[in-house]
Amino acid sequence: MRPDMTVRELVEYYGEIHGFTAGDVYRAVQILKEGVEEADLRFLSFTGNIVATGLRGVLAQLIDAKLFDIVITTCGTLDHDIAKSMGGKYLKGFFEADDAELRKEGYHRLGNIFIPFESYGLTVEQFVSKLVPELTKVKLEWGVRELMEEVGKRLANDKHSILGAAYRSGTKVYVPGIVDGAFGTNLFIQSQFTGLKINLFKDMQELSDAVFSAKKSMALCLGGGISKHHTIWWNQFKEGLDYSVYITTAVEWDGSLSGAKTREAITWGKLKPEGKHVTLYGDVTVLLPIIAACLIR
Repeated sequence: MRPDMTVRELVEYYGEIHGFTAGDVYRAVQILKEGVEEADLRFLSFTGNIVATGLRGVLAQLIDAKLFDIVITTCGTLDHDIAKSMGGKYLKGFFEADDAELRKEGYHRLGNIFIPFESYGLTVEQFVSKLVPELTKVKLEWGVRELMEEVGKRLANDKHSILGAAYRSGTKVYVPGIVDGAFGTNLFIQSQFTGLKINLFKDMQELSDAVFSAKKSMALCLGGGISKHHTIWWNQFKEGLDYSVYITTAVEWDGSLSGAKTREAITWGKLKPEGKHVTLYGDVTVLLPIIAACLIR
């Protein structure tokens, strides 16, 4: 091992070390490299919590590089992406903070991130209250993916924005749990005054068309929940993913979807038995930058 080793050389070295997570990091990079080249439909799924960290910029870089065709994520991603683009302050904190004191001082805590009250809910509310009247002048009924494109258009000047990157690169963003967060709640409030309607079936039709026309598909699933499930769920309709990488901290023994390994998806037809796959255990904020450095050229 050399002191001046590059990240890509380090990952190759992980392949030689082979134990234990090191071997999985190496395999994940190899699977994703092949998937990016061979698959004609490439999914990236992730949860909103990581968007509250500086990893937001890495996700934007991956999307800007056009390594993925479809992003599936949560409403929390929209909240944090919009809040940060609008100047919201996300501060370095610590897990062991006194939460009662933080609330008294006007801060939310997300893990070891402190978020001033005014940087989150109010910022998102102001953005949505301006957005919706503009959209309903065009039409009343929107698919969520269409909404995300409109949001991305308005955030496109922020190089760190995930939705801005999706707009710049033409990547489609789907949010199946759109109402589970500040953005979705404010859509509902605005709908009372504007007549806005959300058509989730329109998104399902688009995903259906994409999956049924794909020859090979790939997925990088960061974390679990609805984002992960929605991604692998749709791929069962093409007999499963050809390439699949999970990064998770969730355990398998409780039977949760978040903790389920890639191999379990084979039984549901969500991953082909001959598909290339690996489950990588660890913190996404540590592992994704290493993997991204090997994928982005």
